[in-house]
Amino acid sequence: MPAKPAPIKKSPAKAAAAKEEKPAEPAPEAPPAEAAPAEAPPAEAPPAEAAPAEAAPAEAAPAEAAPAEGEAAPAAEPAADAAPAEAAPAPVEEPPKPPTPPPPPEPTSAPLNLTVEDVNGTSVTLKWKEPETIGDSGLDGYTVEYCKAGAADWVVANAELTVATSLVVEGLTAGDALNMRVVAVNPGGRSEPAVLAEAVPVHDIERPKVRLPRSLRTRYVRRVGAQINLVIPFLGKPKPEVSWLKDGEPLDTKKVGIRNSDRDSILFIRTSEREDSGIYEITVKVDSFVDKACLTLQIVDLPGPPASVKLVDTWGFNAALEWTPPKDSGNTEITGYNVQKADKKTGEWFTVLDHYHRLNATISDLIMGNSYNFRVFSVNKVGVSEKAVTTKEVATIQKTGIIYVPTEYQEHDFSEAPKFTAALNDRAATVGYTTKLLCSVRGCPKPKIEWLKNQMVIGDDPKYRQLSNLGVCSLEIRKPCSFDGGVYTCRAKNDNGVATVSCKLEVKQVIIPEK
Repeated sequence: MPAKPAPIKKSPAKAAAAKEEKPAEPAPEAPPAEAAPAEAPPAEAPPAEAAPAEAAPAEAAPAEAAPAEGEAAPAAEPAADAAPAEAAPAPVEEPPKPPTPPPPPEPTSAPLNLTVEDVNGTSVTLKWKEPETIGDSGLDGYTVEYCKAGAADWVVANAELTVATSLVVEGLTAGDALNMRVVAVNPGGRSEPAVLAEAVPVHDIERPKVRLPRSLRTRYVRRVGAQINLVIPFLGKPKPEVSWLKDGEPLDTKKVGIRNSDRDSILFIRTSEREDSGIYEITVKVDSFVDKACLTLQIVDLPGPPASVKLVDTWGFNAALEWTPPKDSGNTEITGYNVQKADKKTGEWFTVLDHYHRLNATISDLIMGNSYNFRVFSVNKVGVSEKAVTTKEVATIQKTGIIYVPTEYQEHDFSEAPKFTAALNDRAATVGYTTKLLCSVRGCPKPKIEWLKNQMVIGDDPKYRQLSNLGVCSLEIRKPCSFDGGVYTCRAKNDNGVATVSCKLEVKQVIIPEK
């Protein structure tokens, strides 16, 4: 079978127009695979018969072999193994879009807080902070520029960009006044400059320093009417400019005097008043360098009396009082209250509570039948208030009948059976040498003491001497013989019982060896 001619290529635009004008015909039955021609079709458009059974569907064929521009579009070739079906429309390829170029880099914002760090006769030291907005392109560095006051030509101080946030501009001429600025640089270019507000004079200076005395670093307290003379030394060259503020406002020179010299400033108040209290701020300035210090002045006075006082209750020999703090504390804290009482008969006032810290109190030990008035003073660091507030009510201690009822106490029973507190100890005696047996006993009533030998009462035998004194019992055996040995017993008895204690006495014979 002769080979089929290769399809003619057609531009995508004309293929789309042909598709709109003529609907696609249904795909015919695919011929069998063995009927394929022996000749290979052209490389740019392989025929549909050469496709295997698993070839792509027919809709992909027109995109691979489009007819050339100006030639008639042949009918679509059916796929080799495609079933008779309605042909799908060929997709239109869109040309690729070019990539969006990145936005050009933008310069940073201006550096912040440009200040003069130091000045001498040949250089100026500047200091600043990084810009608030740096951007993705980063920061290459800073350039510092200056020009003389009144001129328009800016001179670059650093030949190369600096990444530090400070720079010493050297090689300056003493006596010049220079305007100075800093510019941040990045790939986007130069930022807006940060410019000093005032021109910097180039000369040798000593930075100002206020040397506030130690006594003024805390609250400085004085009483109303006292004279105040405060000397505040400072450093700085040339002569610094000194200014004062009180509570953030300029001083009233009619009330407060200020005297300035090259080394100190004197604040003088001839007669202080409570209105002079406040926070005083001294500012010392040399060129663009400034130092400040604050001191707190407190003018105090005696407090006023408590706002009110009342008698709350009276009972027995007691009276309860309550009062309220004074309206005028004397420009300082209240440290306590003094409470006094007065008997209406005598009218004399006596202090019952001194520097009392509470706002209520109970006055005790009042005299029956008397009536009392009470008054309260306020106390602060200066002293006691000149006036006091007195109770309007009178506390009267009523007379009441008193019947003395003696307290009844139950009599303690001290009765106790005899009990030996020290027993008899076994002893050995020598014939002819007096010996003594001792023991002690207690009991109430006082027990009767008896001595026994071998369970036999000794009685009034003159050979024995029996003594009992303060509970100590003794039995003295005078010049015992060998027959006086045995068991001796001391027996004590009273109405509550009997107690005994015994010991063994051995009397030994002295043997004299024969010569």
